[in-house]
Amino acid sequence: MRPLFTLLFLFSSIITSAQEKAYQKNEFLKYRVHYGLANAGYASFAINEKAEDSSYHFIAKGWTVGMASWFFKVRDNYESYVDKEKQLPTHFVRNLSEGGYKINRDLYFDIENQKVTVKDHKRNTTTEHNAEEVQDIISAFYYLRNQDIDSLKIGESVAIDLFLDFEVFPFKLVLLNKEPLSTKFGKIMCYKMRPMVQTGRIFKEKESLTFWISADKNKIPLMIKADLLVGSLKIDLTSYSGLSYAFPEK
Repeated sequence: MRPLFTLLFLFSSIITSAQEKAYQKNEFLKYRVHYGLANAGYASFAINEKAEDSSYHFIAKGWTVGMASWFFKVRDNYESYVDKEKQLPTHFVRNLSEGGYKINRDLYFDIENQKVTVKDHKRNTTTEHNAEEVQDIISAFYYLRNQDIDSLKIGESVAIDLFLDFEVFPFKLVLLNKEPLSTKFGKIMCYKMRPMVQTGRIFKEKESLTFWISADKNKIPLMIKADLLVGSLKIDLTSYSGLSYAFPEK
């Protein structure tokens, strides 16, 4: 079973007009994670304003709080360094602790030679893999925000390749419809989307995950719902700062 907060980082990926950047340095997004009726924890996405001019530095974190930490303590940290011109990752850091499950890896992307080197610090191993124009799960969050969704028709999809763990995963997002969503920030018009996921590993069925993305220039994930093999997960945006555009739109 994949780590809990990886679900958020993997499936919060969203889409906007390719002509405009949906984000800028110093953007910060924070989410509350509900497991059933309980407040299980939080997750955040940030863009380092001190990053080099030629690259972005994305930082994502996930952590449990309260009773959830007593039974299943989570402390997840992800970092992704992305070449601005090529919009491809060059270095990905995955350091997580979820209950007794731990991962500590550095991934180095050789864009020119289409290779990914994985250094697993827990196992003390280094492996090399073939991978052409892939995204890591954090760079995908931002990469997909700059793709074209406005021209999609209902039922059409956008696809990318993700490199996770030690292999490439095809990832497809399907547009379901456009609808208003009631949030703490007011009623926001959203794109309702659904990724195609692998049945049986985490989710109940192929169409058990749904998310709502603001239908504005920011294209922020506002809510995510997932039916898991055990229980259900709901993720809501609770706060934000440093957005490229005013939100919500008036």
